[in-house]
Amino acid sequence: MREPLILLIETSTTSCSIALSEGSKVIAVKEANERNIHASHITIFINEVMKQAGKDYKDLNAIAVSKGPGSYTGLRIGVSTAKGLCYALDVPLISVNTLESMANGLSNVQKIPESAYLLPMIDARRMEVYTAVYKADLSIIENVNAKIVNQSSFLEFPDNDLILFGDGAEKFKELFSERLNISFLDFRNSAVHLAPLALRKLINGELEDMAYFEPFYLKDFVITPKP
Repeated sequence: MREPLILLIETSTTSCSIALSEGSKVIAVKEANERNIHASHITIFINEVMKQAGKDYKDLNAIAVSKGPGSYTGLRIGVSTAKGLCYALDVPLISVNTLESMANGLSNVQKIPESAYLLPMIDARRMEVYTAVYKADLSIIENVNAKIVNQSSFLEFPDNDLILFGDGAEKFKELFSERLNISFLDFRNSAVHLAPLALRKLINGELEDMAYFEPFYLKDFVITPKP
């Protein structure tokens, strides 16, 4: 029996990333990390990934998309593209929490101590981030939230090593320079990280209702006036 073929879409941050997985193995990926390219590059990247893998669109068993939280525009483009493909190809839609996929991605490439907590962070401007707290096995310690970070943040975890990563983490390096239990790791969002979570959801029948599914924006979109 053929392994499920899943197209994976990640557009929640500045990364425009498309991958193709066959079972648990990623067989093709195309991505770029640059602002405001999602609308112009996403369909090009999808076509390139399918061609790279030597697969036809009719071979796809599902489309998986990073559902947020994250960039309002990026999420809207990723989800609308995923929905359009699902309708056109008559395949199911799978959504994956962006922060969970980040934690999964880091734990797959980095040895994480059992006592450490993972804090994926997506920039929400100024000193605010979208974040959550996970153990290395992805069990949740603190649910997804929009957090304004200051020097007193995360003091409730004095006995755990805290690993901060993602495009929202960099700006806190100086703030936490004296907190010995806080460290930072380089990380870039990628559709590759969606693969095992999307496969599990497909096997378990955890599919979205395309008529009602919307991205997980977490916060309402706010238009900032030009100065």
